[in-house]
Formats: sequence, C-alpha cells, structure tokens
Amino acid sequence: QAQPVESGGGSVQPGGSLRLSCAASGDTWNGECVAWFRRAPGQERERVAGIRLASNNTYYTNSVKGRFTISRDNAKSTVYLQMNDLKPEDTAIYICATAEYCTGGYPLPRLASWGQGTQVTVSS
Repeated sequence: QAQPVESGGGSVQPGGSLRLSCAASGDTWNGECVAWFRRAPGQERERVAGIRLASNNTYYTNSVKGRFTISRDNAKSTVYLQMNDLKPEDTAIYICATAEYCTGGYPLPRLASWGQGTQVTVSS
C-alpha cells in the first residue's frame, strides 16, 4: 500500500467544523478499509472512524459518534472526515491509514500504510 495523503486540517473555535481529506496515492484504494486515527499531545494514538471499502460500512469511536462522518468519493479516490461540533478535546494530529487487512473498519496497525498527518486545533 502506498502512503495516503491527508489535507484539510486547521484551527477552529469550539462548535466549528472542518473536513479532512485522505487521498489514495494511486488511482484507487487497494486495501480493505480506510480509517482516521488521531494522536493528541502526550496521548496514545486512537481510532476515530473507519470505512470498509467493499461494503461502505462505517465505524466510529464513541466520543465522535453523531459529530463526525466518514465518507468516500470513488471518482476522486478520496475518503473524507466531516467533523462538526468540534471540541477542544478533539485537538490532535489526524492521521489517515489504509491496509489490505482490517478489523472492522480499522487497518491492522502492523500492516497499515500511514499518512503524514494533519493538525486539527480547537480553541477559543
């Protein structure tokens, strides 16, 4: 799997919205899923949302359910993470990953291809 490329991070006030994009490095996704993870300062990387590419089934961590939406645009080979009602605790580096083998909507970490990450800062 080639490295995916993220974009769309930035700074917003609490309650604001951002949309992150994760583009496949080739013409299409070759893996089983694409997922977003995040790493906040001083914390472990955590799952945020994932999508299985064959079924379009989506998965979310509890803290973002109802606020974040993961989706895909096949024509652009891009997966999006729409983030609404952002909170200061959402501040983190958001990292896109894909893999040939996934558990639910999340790539097996040891097999994943990881993007470089994009910073999201939520602050008043």
